[in-house]
Amino acid sequence: MSFFNKLFSREKKENLDQGLQKTKESFLSKIGRAIAGKSTVDTEVLDNLEDALVSADVGVDTTVKIIDRIEQRVAKDKYLGTSELNRMLQEEIAAILVDAPDSGFRDFDTPVGKKPYVIMVVGVNGVGKTTTIGKLAYNFKKAGKSVMLGAADTFRAAAVDQLTIWSERAGVPIVKQQMGSDPGAVAFDTVQSGAAKDVDVIIIDTAGRLHNKLHLMDELGKIKRVMKKVIPDAPHEVLLVLDGSTGQNALEQAKQFTATTEVTALAITKLDGTAKGGVVLAIANQFKIPVKYIGIGEKMEDLQVFNKESFVESLFSVNG
Repeated sequence: MSFFNKLFSREKKENLDQGLQKTKESFLSKIGRAIAGKSTVDTEVLDNLEDALVSADVGVDTTVKIIDRIEQRVAKDKYLGTSELNRMLQEEIAAILVDAPDSGFRDFDTPVGKKPYVIMVVGVNGVGKTTTIGKLAYNFKKAGKSVMLGAADTFRAAAVDQLTIWSERAGVPIVKQQMGSDPGAVAFDTVQSGAAKDVDVIIIDTAGRLHNKLHLMDELGKIKRVMKKVIPDAPHEVLLVLDGSTGQNALEQAKQFTATTEVTALAITKLDGTAKGGVVLAIANQFKIPVKYIGIGEKMEDLQVFNKESFVESLFSVNG
């Protein structure tokens, strides 16, 4: 690894530490109170730890899974000290987080043989979907990829305008039509144009509020079908954007979307402004869908490719 890459990686790690600060302070303080004054991991410690995890928005099901695993490990050595509990907790949390199938492709790379690589982005309005698309475009371009955006959210008046602004910020072209146009036609034109121009990455925006509007869900299926007319295996990725600051509400959104479309990856935004970062664990455990990107700030570079080892390390870092 070159000195530049080492420096860049260290900078990203520092940004991650800072972005998770609110979650970390809340999470570690709860764990600290759970084991305060204890020399061994006993039933009371585990009960306190369970309460701490639930209150950190890790979720009941995920918490039970973690506690059960720790109980099994503690049972092998009844004199295990609480000093070992953090290490065990980190290991169990890392085991819950799911790696993306293409997790070997870091730093906004794309799989070999997938060109254009087509990403369809879904999610309700207000979760940071358009912002995430803009940051994705910027970071793919920064990584040396050519990018094209498709404004297929033609239902919301400001959606096309907002995506146009982000395309200008990122310096990438956009395919769009006026509000009320057929979203499938926009997606088709985008993929056709991107393929003809041999771009590396195509990112398609879609309408929000899909989880409670049946006709919009039908449109989502149509968008996928028309893209396949140009690129048979498109979209290569269906990215669901969730707002991490909404905690358990993000879980409900994930449930609705995964029930109606094949979501292959997650982007969890706004983790810098919340103490509810534990919801990342709940979502990963319940849906077995990899978290691929996390938003930890306002800057373009604050959308990071998710690395579970770095995430867990930052979560337990005292001096973040």
